[in-house]
Amino acid sequence: MDEKRRKQGDGLAGWVAERAGQWDLSGQDETTMQRQKFLWNVLVDYWFRMEFDGWENLPPSPVLLVGIHSGAPFVWDAWTIGVQWWRRFGQERPLHGTAHDALMAIPGIGRYFRAMGVLPAAPDSIATALAEGRDVALWPGGEVDSLRPWVERDRANLAGRKGFVKMAIRAGVPIVPIATVGGADAMPVLFRGDKLAKALKLDKVLRLQVFPLAISLPWGIAPAALPQFPLPAKIRTRLMPVVEVDTDPARADDDAYVDQKYHEVQDSIQRGMDALARKRALPLFG
Repeated sequence: MDEKRRKQGDGLAGWVAERAGQWDLSGQDETTMQRQKFLWNVLVDYWFRMEFDGWENLPPSPVLLVGIHSGAPFVWDAWTIGVQWWRRFGQERPLHGTAHDALMAIPGIGRYFRAMGVLPAAPDSIATALAEGRDVALWPGGEVDSLRPWVERDRANLAGRKGFVKMAIRAGVPIVPIATVGGADAMPVLFRGDKLAKALKLDKVLRLQVFPLAISLPWGIAPAALPQFPLPAKIRTRLMPVVEVDTDPARADDDAYVDQKYHEVQDSIQRGMDALARKRALPLFG
């Protein structure tokens, strides 16, 4: 057994880590984007009726965009950001989204993600992209954030994961917080299923801490991981003002400073979400 494999572990967890670790910086495949744009145009403009603003807050590349998302494993509010970015910049300024190892490893789905420019949410891929002058969008809260119950849909939750701050410091790039509301309406989560995930050992096998039940089409109430079509939702997204970080690498080891910047980003996202939530005309799908 080689050293890399030993560190990853045997069985399914090792297979997931190995497959998810296969990535490159080729970015979005233009042919793939052109072929599917008519579907995404309908989803973005009519099914999700998306509003996107705050472009004036975006500095030159590279930047680390940090946001929250809903409805894993489909996170429509994250995908729509990627589509809006591609609409605005095309191939002139590619954006690399990030995804959980379990999604990047699934045959077919992982391949599609890579065609969309998605990278594994891992330090090596993100650091390399930033070093190459690419913009990267990261959702640190992961499944804790994306699968928060619908009643918590307007609460910014980065799950206490502060690695993105250290990443920005070491890469010498600013952070752009992304605020968004409405995505949770596309698949309302009833409960997260933390204890169920532990009982099924999903935390050890797939690094999943939750096993949620949600309302989805066509299943009604069912496990959120099942293939589904999103409910109609009104998604509003805003790029918030830049959070600058000290570019001295030593700052990454300053816990107080990292904590300060973490809360600055999370608080900015929350302020944006509060402002966007006030625009709702209806409590659901509004």
